[in-house]
Amino acid sequence: MNEYLPEERDPVRCWLIVAAVAFVTLLVLGVGSGDEIPVELPKKLIISPPSANRIQLPDGRHLAYEEQGVSADRARFSLIAPHSFLSSRLAGIPGISASLLEEFGARLVTYDLPGFGESDLHPGRNLNSSALDMLHLADALGIPDKFWVVGYSGGGMHAWSALRYIPDRVAGAAMFAPMANPYDSKMTKDERHKTWDRWSTKRKLMHILARRFPSLLPLFYRRSFLSGKQGQPESWLSLSLGKKDKTLLEGPEFNAFWERNVAESVRQGDARPFVEEAVLQVSDWGFSLSDIQMQKKEDRSFFELIKSLFNQVEREWVGFLGPIHIWQGMDDRVVSPSVAEFIRRVVPGATVHKLLDEGHFSYFCFCDECHRQIFSTLFGIPQGPINPAPLPSDVASELAEETTEETTAPDNLTEEEQGKSSLA
Repeated sequence: MNEYLPEERDPVRCWLIVAAVAFVTLLVLGVGSGDEIPVELPKKLIISPPSANRIQLPDGRHLAYEEQGVSADRARFSLIAPHSFLSSRLAGIPGISASLLEEFGARLVTYDLPGFGESDLHPGRNLNSSALDMLHLADALGIPDKFWVVGYSGGGMHAWSALRYIPDRVAGAAMFAPMANPYDSKMTKDERHKTWDRWSTKRKLMHILARRFPSLLPLFYRRSFLSGKQGQPESWLSLSLGKKDKTLLEGPEFNAFWERNVAESVRQGDARPFVEEAVLQVSDWGFSLSDIQMQKKEDRSFFELIKSLFNQVEREWVGFLGPIHIWQGMDDRVVSPSVAEFIRRVVPGATVHKLLDEGHFSYFCFCDECHRQIFSTLFGIPQGPINPAPLPSDVASELAEETTEETTAPDNLTEEEQGKSSLA
């Protein structure tokens, strides 16, 4: 077991751990110290009126979604992006330009996870139901065939579920610092240790609570992002950041995006969806990442087994066999680069793009050049939409031609007939 998340069976020791965790967490979070240094009061979160488009799922729930890029009938590529923790449908690919989506003929669909933003709560949800939500969303929005799934950070958990449970509907996966389950059965002790190595003490403690004592999480959520006040991501998400990430997060563009996105995420003021998400991250996902791509097991006779010892026979692969691209910042302090190495080991078909000096946010958010590199890697040379929208000048030209055709006599009429036609 991981040294930060001990598994205890003795009830007395469990209560001692509860007390110790609560005490240390209070110290780390600075609750009730009595001698706080006066600081400027945080601003109030501004939550805008409801405005999302929503679909109704087969079980009666409503799912809120957002669309960017070209329309359904013009889309060459469709992408669906589940969001990460403390985020919403407004995130998508932060800063992606409409012109880039148009150039590649891409349609980007984002949605609120259950209980986030304007989506209905789904008690007892799991990663299987998460994949089915994506499937129903694709069907409702007229995505006829396959779509690409985009998984960033904690949203990677839901992207993995699509590859596992609905592989026939997924064209490919674009992952950015995707998380893996620290309790994946295929993860070694050393890999598990490296997963947590760069985390802040506060973040480790919050994951202990999610794993062992989730009922305590609402107490801390209501003192941070559910307080109705604005706050910074490194504080609310207990993050340690590298140089490029700090520079990005200090900029006005990211701050404006962060405030809107968080306000939408916590719109309902309910701690339950955040507790569910935190618990999902450190619980049994229902599958290992090694299940994404597997070699097919074959029932062979004794003679065939002996024969295979002398002849190299290529075994068939099953599962999701489409492209999987993973972009990983090597200065990421949120999702360790070791996670990408673990994924590459257990998912042989995954391509890992190592990004020197990049952090957790710096490559994915508000970087036009990065977004172009990503789309070029996924889709090759841009070919535009399937049915390009006509330009205003083209529309005017077509109208003029139609008018001329209506007022001009056909060439095959005689002079006498043309005269009769004009008199008519």
